[in-house]
Amino acid sequence: MTISSVTKILKRGLLTALFCTLTFSCSSDDNRINNPNVNPISFSINLNTNFPEYSQLQFPGNAIYVANAGIRGVFVINTGSSIRAWEATDPNHVPNACSTMNLNGVEATCSCEDNTYTLYTGQDTSQELSYTLIEYRVSQNENNIIISN
Repeated sequence: MTISSVTKILKRGLLTALFCTLTFSCSSDDNRINNPNVNPISFSINLNTNFPEYSQLQFPGNAIYVANAGIRGVFVINTGSSIRAWEATDPNHVPNACSTMNLNGVEATCSCEDNTYTLYTGQDTSQELSYTLIEYRVSQNENNIIISN
């Protein structure tokens, strides 16, 4: 093996490693990372839709609030095509006594500032605010919904 062929192999290996590093280090959680108001915490919860408190999630257009998860709880919605989960603290100000939002059908409203967000997209209804709701990872296995961050 010549030095030039070894050099070519090393360059290919380096380029491959660089490509893999860049590809796998990218995140779809940019809003969560770049929001200076909210510091996400690690958690994982399992919701069994056979239980009465979560059974509404079996039907499209239904949303529930789950306490004791995330920072101030989690809103979970069945959109009809997927299950989505959102942090229940208003992302547009630092968590405080009134920042836990209230569930109103398929919208979440903050009583501090009257910010309202749709649980279908996480976007505020006025589309004027800096940050959308913080979305959590959701996986589903039959009647079990696992939400984590």
